[in-house]
Amino acid sequence: MGNMSQNIEQVLRDCFGFRQLRPGQEAVVAAVMEGRDTLAIMPTGGGKSLCYQLPAMCKEGLTVVVSPLIALMKDQVDALQTRGVPAAAVNSSLGAEEYRQVQQRLRTGELKILYVAPERFAQSGFMRTLAEQRVTLLAVDEAHCLSQWGHDFRPDYLRLGRVREMLGNPPIVALTATATDVVRTDIVQVLRLQDPDVIISGFGRDNLYFAVSPCEGKREKFVRIQRTVAEWKKGIVYCSTRKNVMSVFEQLSASHVNAVAYHAGMTDEEREFSQNAFISGQADVVVATNAFGMGIDRSDVRFVVHFEIPGSVEAYYQEAGRAGRDGEPAYCELLFNHADLKTQEFFFEGSNPSIGLIRSLYNMLALRCTEKADGVEMSVDEMARQLGRDVNPMAVGSALSVLLHAGAIVRTDVPGKNVKSTRLTNPSALFKDLNIDRERLEEKARRDHKKIEAMMRYAYSTGCRQKWILDYFGETNTEPCGHCDVCLAKPQEDACELTGDAADTVRKALSGIARACGKNPDGTRRAIYGRSKIMAMLRGAKSALLNDHLLRLSTYGLLADFTDARMRALFRAMQNAGMIESSGGEMPLLSLSPLGEQVMRGKEPVRISTAGWLQLTGIQGNARQSERRTKRGVLETLQIGTLDRALYAKLAALRTELAQERHMPVYRILSNATLRALSTVRPTTEAGAMRIKGIGEWTRQHTLPAILEVIQDHVESD
Repeated sequence: MGNMSQNIEQVLRDCFGFRQLRPGQEAVVAAVMEGRDTLAIMPTGGGKSLCYQLPAMCKEGLTVVVSPLIALMKDQVDALQTRGVPAAAVNSSLGAEEYRQVQQRLRTGELKILYVAPERFAQSGFMRTLAEQRVTLLAVDEAHCLSQWGHDFRPDYLRLGRVREMLGNPPIVALTATATDVVRTDIVQVLRLQDPDVIISGFGRDNLYFAVSPCEGKREKFVRIQRTVAEWKKGIVYCSTRKNVMSVFEQLSASHVNAVAYHAGMTDEEREFSQNAFISGQADVVVATNAFGMGIDRSDVRFVVHFEIPGSVEAYYQEAGRAGRDGEPAYCELLFNHADLKTQEFFFEGSNPSIGLIRSLYNMLALRCTEKADGVEMSVDEMARQLGRDVNPMAVGSALSVLLHAGAIVRTDVPGKNVKSTRLTNPSALFKDLNIDRERLEEKARRDHKKIEAMMRYAYSTGCRQKWILDYFGETNTEPCGHCDVCLAKPQEDACELTGDAADTVRKALSGIARACGKNPDGTRRAIYGRSKIMAMLRGAKSALLNDHLLRLSTYGLLADFTDARMRALFRAMQNAGMIESSGGEMPLLSLSPLGEQVMRGKEPVRISTAGWLQLTGIQGNARQSERRTKRGVLETLQIGTLDRALYAKLAALRTELAQERHMPVYRILSNATLRALSTVRPTTEAGAMRIKGIGEWTRQHTLPAILEVIQDHVESD
């Protein structure tokens, strides 16, 4: 620590109890102490808070910390006050007398660190008091919240650039654990950072073990959670919905696990009890929605399990990163079922209302405001019911936010009621005249949908989990971690490299997508058609869907022998392998991903996830649905190329031989559908074969060794 002043070393030791800073911390503290604007990207558990708390104690004047959650502020302030640091917080949890006391301490210059909720900066009285102080550092924690392309956008963060000016332009340190390139650019622009030091400590967490476990349903998920709790003892189970939070909590409680629940539907007192019980160690496990965890300081969290797939890689990695903050080994598991994506699609629709919904909401409010001049007193749920039976209340809430941001409406609390009053700022204004940035809304929808797609690709990926995540965040030259479920697994058919006709089929489909795209001025492809039109073009369909451009493409009819079901299976497999991308929104458009471009040109091999095939075509999943699909012959859509009929004949002969030996009917040994699946996928390991419907425990014990021997001999001689 030779480049730190004696004062910093002493404060670090005496106040915070550390002998030295971590390498990432040292660089950030040095930049902040020199008064430079700084953007710090540090992994969860990397000690971000110390990067502004230590300089705050060594600098003269006041450090203002912008923090998004009351729970985070409480933890930080309590810890600082325990160390003798004069710190306080200003947020909605303060009563009138508590707020007056903080204001008084602020005016007398007693405080060194003040945590502020971003919405407080909109209050002119508070800003006048704050502007009178000597603010020497503005710290923006969880800085990704200011980017509409981040995973936790908070509109109140957008005013921070103006706040900085009002405070006399003090240096800024912005900190976050997860930020892609586009989010970093947003942070710099919104905060108006001047030639900032961008310090990236690295996203890698060597002590975390990542795993993705395919699960057919909730029952299997409950079993896996019980096993994880039994092995790792202390941790967090994240659920996407309040209903699932309570289901998992009840299951754990029934098993005598010391657990608490946490979600936004609970009262403030209930949430505070659960949070304190977990932080203090009185509870071993907390089952929570993503409302829990930001800034939670418990170092001995040994596991984080995601009950469903999150909406973005950023959210997943930040939540998983709450495990193992003490540097000891910890377990991060995603319990994956493809059907869970419907929940994220519901949230996507809720946070990305269509222009049509925003228009309908505005017109309804305009009609009712003429009847009641002082505003409309309606809950969001009531508004949704008025707009239609199937309208998503989340989408109505988001539409209200759009209208607020456009200055079209004003919403105020109604004394004594749990609703807000909504009125139009200009009742005579037509919707078409409102200042609504439609392009920005559409761009947000596209990016949000890509986040869901990226999370799906992670779940289906067949390479090192941590390397995949680091690549996503832009780290280059990363190596496999060596300790995730993929790195530790024995070689199996999780990813099949296709050759011959099968590989040609995939490249033909990719070529069709490429030909259907337009060209941007810089030569890159521009998606202009959706999935249905491109699939119809490749099949050579005589359809009103197709315009002259599609009919004239050289790829028209290139896969004319494909049925509709087989074509859909092919496109799902390519998307899950990360070869194609969808724009999202109301009318998603299809294009090639960078990987898809390379595969199409023959610069990358054609690799398709066997697990993805099996789940998406119904071999795993609902039993009755799978049976119906099998009867329709959908299993043959797995071929991508052609069924290995020679292998099918060998396996059929084996089945007959085994049936005669055991005096059983042949269908009791293997069904025809299972024979077709085996002859298509050609698994050579037990793990690969067990993914196929019809290969159960009895077959594994009594028949599978002989089956695998036939397949292995066939593959070697092929």
